[in-house]
Amino acid sequence: MSSEQRPVLDPSEFRVADLSLADFGRKELDLAEVEMPGLMALRERYAASAPLAGARITGSLHMTVQTAVLIETLMDLGADVRWVSC
Repeated sequence: MSSEQRPVLDPSEFRVADLSLADFGRKELDLAEVEMPGLMALRERYAASAPLAGARITGSLHMTVQTAVLIETLMDLGADVRWVSC
């Protein structure tokens, strides 16, 4: 599970409907991580070497907790990720 704090981004780079739900969302992500052992194994094995460093990944997909875990994994592996969703 991810217990570390992620860097705060420039607020002009994102739009959040209700930031007061952030703590609940983090708990949901922590639960989803337990259910996604493949991605967690990738993080554990490759995060230190940052194999995606320099990669710029852009996605557009409905935002689910599973999508968020994928995005965090890509970031942990070094990618610069930008995402849009509806």
